[in-house]
Amino acid sequence: MSGRYLLGFDVGSSSVKASIVDADSGVCVASAFYPEKEAPIIAVKAGWAEQDPQMWWDNAKLSLKKVMADASVKGDDIKAIGISYQMHGLVCVDKDLQVLRPSIIWCDSRAVPYGEKAFHELGADMCLGHLLNSPGNFTAAKLAWVKDNEPDLFDKIYKIMLPGDYIAMKLSGTVNTTISGLSEGMFWDFKAKDTAGFLLDYYGFSKDVIADVVPTFSVQGEVSAEAAAELGLKEGTPISYRAGDQPNNALSLNVFNPGEIASTAGTSGVVYGVLGDVNYDKRSRVNTFAHVNYTKDTDRLGVLLCINGTGILNAWVRRTVAPEGISYSEMNEMMASVPIGSDGVTIIPFGNGAERVLENKEIGCSIHGVNFNKHGKAHIMRAAQEGIVFSFCYGMEIMQQMGMDIRKIHAGKANMFLSDIFRNTLAGVSGATIELYETDGSVGAAKGAGIGCGIYKDNNEAFATLKKLAVIEPDENRRNEYLEAYSLWKETLQNSVDK
Repeated sequence: MSGRYLLGFDVGSSSVKASIVDADSGVCVASAFYPEKEAPIIAVKAGWAEQDPQMWWDNAKLSLKKVMADASVKGDDIKAIGISYQMHGLVCVDKDLQVLRPSIIWCDSRAVPYGEKAFHELGADMCLGHLLNSPGNFTAAKLAWVKDNEPDLFDKIYKIMLPGDYIAMKLSGTVNTTISGLSEGMFWDFKAKDTAGFLLDYYGFSKDVIADVVPTFSVQGEVSAEAAAELGLKEGTPISYRAGDQPNNALSLNVFNPGEIASTAGTSGVVYGVLGDVNYDKRSRVNTFAHVNYTKDTDRLGVLLCINGTGILNAWVRRTVAPEGISYSEMNEMMASVPIGSDGVTIIPFGNGAERVLENKEIGCSIHGVNFNKHGKAHIMRAAQEGIVFSFCYGMEIMQQMGMDIRKIHAGKANMFLSDIFRNTLAGVSGATIELYETDGSVGAAKGAGIGCGIYKDNNEAFATLKKLAVIEPDENRRNEYLEAYSLWKETLQNSVDK
């Protein structure tokens, strides 16, 4: 098979996925991921999470080998490469570009005290006004931990990278990063529109450890002779796009404009909205980063809400409340017999750890309003899904307070978005239209590469063939019912928070 193809990698903590997209038709011709079982995470101590970057590279090679064989595509046919990656990780290399230690990845919490101390000493106005976030547990705080606890290793650091920067380096031999990447590590100053020198100075980091900055959509590097021989690609193939997994998920759903939302609802849930002005939540209940189309001249920010207790609550209800052996679709049919608001049953869904949206307060999961003479399994099942939706809407209200006018929600037709009740409740409460698509991160990364190398003139051309599977409009006739149920939920939530 010959033609023009685009290659996308999605470097996750559980696997690396590769997809090949026909640049002319926009169709994904093959995808593969490796390993088939979840990749290991090293946890030497409680709260630690590390991975060997070489493992990502090995998994990228294996997934690429399979996908090229499945697609019958040769290296000469790949015209550009894009990379999506797990956010907030820290990769340290020496002058020979050799990795100095395992990567401290996104779910590692050891750096929290370093971020909190910086926030306290630099002040909320400085951190939020310039970084739009607390330094928190992001990449800069992780590097501060290395400096404090591994000083000899710290002194050998030539450059620091995010996981996607590392894969790009292995492909090209060149070390660089993007503004979007710097912002997710707390290294970008949105006021100065430059590297956050004040935070580097505070932590005692040399600016030299920051990689050269390249535009998100551009020829950021080219496949080296060494990588070409190792991977079966053509030397000189451009690497022309990279982004963290959440901004990339938004790109994959063609979410570029202010007021548009990209959402996922798997084990945990994410609402990622685009803001057209630099702003932040004064209580840091959501995170704000540079979106893929942010430039020094155009403000496009991605506001990120993460809810831990999403699909995991739905799975718990299926396992412990629903009739044994029932499928998710059968569960959805059962709960359809229950009215909006679950006849007064309310579930607070935060049973999977502290939530940033609640300022990291642990309130757990709780069920309220049960009447033993009236309520059954279907009420609990519906209340769980409604509680998840209401937690999304609670976070979206914070985005609205930041100036976001939410009109449209884009999502993949998967996980919780397969449920009519979930979708209709989200549309009903938010008043936004929901559009469901068929896509994924590695396909999005491939199309991002097509924009970056000039095959596509813009995102609208790149995603013209994005397959829209369903559109859910808010039911205006039942809007009040949805809003009443949401109001009761918020009142119940407030009572739980105040305890």
